[in-house]
Amino acid sequence: MSGEPTLVHLLARAARARPSAEAVVSGDRRVTYAELWENVRRAAGFLRDKNLRAGDRVCLLMRNSPEYVACYYGVLAVGAVVVPLNQEAKARDLGVWVRHASARWVIADATHPEREALATILGSDAAAIPAAEVLAAEPAAVDPDHAAPAGINALASIIYTSGTTGEPKGVMLSHGNLASNVLAIVQYLRLTAADRVLAALPFFYSYGNSVLHTHLSVGATLVLESGMMYPQRIVETMRNERVTGFSGVPWMFVLLLERTAFGTMRADLSALRYFTQAGAAMAPRDIARVRAAYPDVEFYVMYGQTEATARLTYLPPADVGRIADSAGQPIPGVRLEVRRPDGSMASPGESGEVHAAGPNVMLGYWNAPAATEAAIADEPAGRWLRTGDIGFRDADGYLFLVGRSSEIIKTGAHRVSPAEIEEAVLRLDGVAEAGACGVPDDQLGEAIQVVVV
Repeated sequence: MSGEPTLVHLLARAARARPSAEAVVSGDRRVTYAELWENVRRAAGFLRDKNLRAGDRVCLLMRNSPEYVACYYGVLAVGAVVVPLNQEAKARDLGVWVRHASARWVIADATHPEREALATILGSDAAAIPAAEVLAAEPAAVDPDHAAPAGINALASIIYTSGTTGEPKGVMLSHGNLASNVLAIVQYLRLTAADRVLAALPFFYSYGNSVLHTHLSVGATLVLESGMMYPQRIVETMRNERVTGFSGVPWMFVLLLERTAFGTMRADLSALRYFTQAGAAMAPRDIARVRAAYPDVEFYVMYGQTEATARLTYLPPADVGRIADSAGQPIPGVRLEVRRPDGSMASPGESGEVHAAGPNVMLGYWNAPAATEAAIADEPAGRWLRTGDIGFRDADGYLFLVGRSSEIIKTGAHRVSPAEIEEAVLRLDGVAEAGACGVPDDQLGEAIQVVVV
């Protein structure tokens, strides 16, 4: 390996070290690292036969599967750019993203309900190819050093974070962004080849994407489940596959606690070592319920953004019981600052916009220089991401989030964070979920409205 590693370097290393180990488990299918690497080579071979050029964009419209993993890494291996698409979206929206990315290819599940409609919309602009055809190609020789032909700062992936209500917003992530965030997460989660994570988060989503790459980078095993429609099947798979980790957003943990026997299965799930939670703030009482059911399983609270590849901060398990409402401290390699509107540093306890710098901060937004300039500030002290999140740090440096700058409710003379309202309502008995927002009001400008489950 020359220079800094890429995801392809990390997967190649795992495949050499553990060729017969399980890389991906999907139902009755068990794909070893050797088999996965062979399929990566097949995807690379297909794309090379189609004269794919370095930097060309390739979209993936696939459910979580061994084929998705192989195609993702196959695209990177030939120096192209992966554009994961929301597999739940309709053809109209998918077409907007494909065209915005100027993608030449869409690799799709043959049974995807929108594949034919998407092909019709795209016409000759891009080819929609079944994944099975891609993985039937002759395997090509793959040199991990060619994965980033223009260097570690070359574009590796574009992740779309908005739909068609406005201009699509494609977050550009470099090979260095992806690898640095993966290695930092591996470090604080202490992931090893012995880990087996249940992956129910979609891989096109930034959080799911990080679960995919972190575990493959150390030779661990991904145990795939297709979402949370059948939550009892999730816990049965955890038990049967001796899962060591589970990553979810708050409602997933609540669903497991309230709709399954998860809360009383500690003996059956004795292999569990860690939980990770991100995607939104989880009510401290729900964290406490999980920790009470699994007192010896490490619970990590995490915070991040797609624009920061995935992760910015984490709250170590030892701190969760003490300050469960904190987003924690920066992950390795990341710097955080809370700034006032004039750009000066906020004092401890004083709210301001969270700024972040580090090797995981995105290159910018695809074909959107004005949006990039608004989000990224190149300063003498580094390249800073304006997160748009409002928060404060305490005297010990722990970060606390209070809302989004665009969501602050301006009611009368007051500035109110929806998150603070939601946190208060969630303390009430009988409330499972709450969402607060501002609604027009003739006297106050905005009144506070709360929707409660």
